[in-house]
Amino acid sequence: MTTLTIAQLLNMPPTVDLMTAATALGLGRTKAYDLAKRGEFPCRVIRVGEAYRVPTAVLLQLLGISDPDPAASHSRTPTGSPATGLSRAS
Repeated sequence: MTTLTIAQLLNMPPTVDLMTAATALGLGRTKAYDLAKRGEFPCRVIRVGEAYRVPTAVLLQLLGISDPDPAASHSRTPTGSPATGLSRAS
């Protein structure tokens, strides 16, 4: 099973797929989907059609990970150029 570093966790998008969340929690595919279907996944899961999405903030909170500088980890676009006009807070 692949593991995720704290840096990778802090740089995830606002929601992640169920398997990314499961990997962060050390859960296998079968167990993750079983828990999600029964409504017993360890954190909030959003059902979008047939897909499951997990809010990254909830996952990080469950893992006890806080972002010491939220602006630093989300201030760049995937190409590495500065983000323009977008704010993390709503």
